Order: sequence, then structure tokens, then C-alpha cells
Amino acid sequence: MAKMAASVVESGEDVFRKMFKFYKRRDPPPDLRGVVDFSSEPSQTDAAAVSDEEAARVGLRPVRDWRAFSLQGFPGFIFISNPFLRGSQPFWVRQCLKTYPQKPNVCNLDLHMSACDTQDIWAKSAPVLRNQPKTLLEKLHWVTLGYHYNWDTKTYSADNHTPFPADLHSLSARVASACGFPGFRSEAAILNYYRPDSSLGIHVDESELDHTRPLLSFSFGQSAIFLLGGTRRQDPPTAMLVHSGDVMVMSGQSRLLYHAVPRILPTPQGHAALLEDLRPASPQQAAAILEPVSEEDWMACSVYIQKSRLNMTVRQVLGAGQSFPVAPPSSVTRTGKSEIGGYHDEDPGKRKRSDSDSANET
Repeated sequence: MAKMAASVVESGEDVFRKMFKFYKRRDPPPDLRGVVDFSSEPSQTDAAAVSDEEAARVGLRPVRDWRAFSLQGFPGFIFISNPFLRGSQPFWVRQCLKTYPQKPNVCNLDLHMSACDTQDIWAKSAPVLRNQPKTLLEKLHWVTLGYHYNWDTKTYSADNHTPFPADLHSLSARVASACGFPGFRSEAAILNYYRPDSSLGIHVDESELDHTRPLLSFSFGQSAIFLLGGTRRQDPPTAMLVHSGDVMVMSGQSRLLYHAVPRILPTPQGHAALLEDLRPASPQQAAAILEPVSEEDWMACSVYIQKSRLNMTVRQVLGAGQSFPVAPPSSVTRTGKSEIGGYHDEDPGKRKRSDSDSANET
């Protein structure tokens, strides 16, 4: 990877795009030996900020037991290697697949945006997932929670909002507190559903009005390559592996960096057993932590994550005392392909920077 990155820099072209295409390439497949798989000394988290009981209620291990890493050259970026208690990931997988894709939240099914209907999606998908490859769940691209992003204006607004899930806020607030951000308010989230051939385009999450609060990312299911770049597209990105249960925190100087997911990978051998052992905790154990996942639900969920990846990104939109600017009524949300296609393609789509580096992209 080092040789490839050097040649890109020398070419004077868009470094990030070249690296994105390098890792997205399927024939021949890319050399992954240069991809960071975190194994250095953990960085410090604040174990006193979250009690063991508070962590356990949302399925997390005691903060003192987390393996949290910093990345040289990226101040404010924290990578937490699977801080979840054994048997707790199934709850969050079930929430992503059954609970959160419901009205009045907004979903995208094969590039068509609409209000979610969990009964329709789950009822038609769960019995079939065990036997057939294509279901409504497998057509699901994304779900938005809380303040719903307007794909036309690239903004949030007060009149496009639904209540944010209390359980996901509890999880996010505890992770944020442990990383030095007490009082974090979960106000918006995007859930992305990745199939083996999916990718997430090059972008910067800058539509939130308050950039002093962190962006939190939770991943479940299959693994992925995550690219973290700089403030310019010419800055070569660092590639890292993200596995099921891993959490990333982008804050401070890393909050507004270019990033992307060029490739979904089968879970590596060392982590494959983890996915196979993601059975829900026993009712006695789960009752003390999270709502138990039924065996029937987990049969459908486990089939899904054996070949797919789930990701939840949670962000605080407004800072203390901030409010949304007064704006004319927004246009009707589009339902065609263009507004979402770039979000899982190589182009940035949803939140590209509006500077000269990306001016020619759509």
C-alpha cells in the first residue's frame, strides 16, 4: 500500500479517489497487508465517566476493559475494538433490522425513499431470510433517525424530525462520556445497510451545526475497509479494518476529515468465530442488560449478518443555545436514483465538500 500511495501522490491527482478505487477493485483484488488492524497500545478512556452498571445496561463491558486506540496524525480519532459484552450485539442487530426501520422514520428501499414500515419489511423478510437470498431487508439501503437529513438542501431542519430512540441515545451517550464528551445529545443518526458489493462514497459529515461534538460509528456483521483522510482530497488516506462490534469516534481535528468505505470484506478467520457466536445472551443474563432477542428473530438476523454489514452513525446536530436558521419550506424529497446512488458508490453523494476538490462530482 505504501508504494501505491506514493505513486498517487507523485501523480498529483485526487489521492483519496485513487486509494478508494484501489481498495474497491475486485480483479485483481487489492493487497491488504498495509491496512491497519489495531494492535498497538490502547489510548486512555475515562473509566470513571461511566459506571459498570451504566455500561452493562446498554451491553458494554466496563470502560476500564475497553481496548481503545488513537491513530498517529489524526488527533481526536478513537478506535474502540469491540467494547460490547458477549451476547449483547444481537440486541443492536435486531434493533437495526426490526425496530428502527419503522414509521415515522425514513427508509430507502432500492433507491426509493419512503416512510418505513417495519411490520411490512420484517414480516415479509424474516421468514424468508432463512431460505431465500433476496428479501425486503436485503433491499434496504439506509434509515434515518431523529432529525432527518434533507437530500436536496443538504441540511437538517426542525420540522423534519421524529423522536430519537432512547436506547441508541443511551449507548451513544455512554461511549461519548467515556471518550471525554459528557452531555452528548444524540439528535440524528443514519443507519447504513451494506451488501457484499456495497461501498460508502468519499465524504465529510459537515451538515451538523455543531462540529465540537463527536461523530460516533457502530458496526455489526461483516468487516469493512475504512479510509480516513485529511481536510483535502489530495491528502492520502489511512486504511484500517473495521470488524463487528467496533466503535469509531471522530472528534476535534478529526471531526471534519474525508472518509469512506470502499469495500466490504468477509469476516477474517480470527473474527469469524465471533460472528458464529453472536447468539443472544440467556434470558436470565439478557434481562439484566438488554431486552432479550427471541430465537426466531435471531435466526433471521444471524442469516443477514453472515453476508451483510450494519453501521449506525450518531451525531449531535445543535450545540448549546443553537437553533435552526429560518428557511423557506423545503422542496419535496426526491425518490429517484440520483440522491442516494452516490452514498454507496465511489462519489460522495450525501455530504460532499462544496470546494474545488469535489466540484465536478455529482
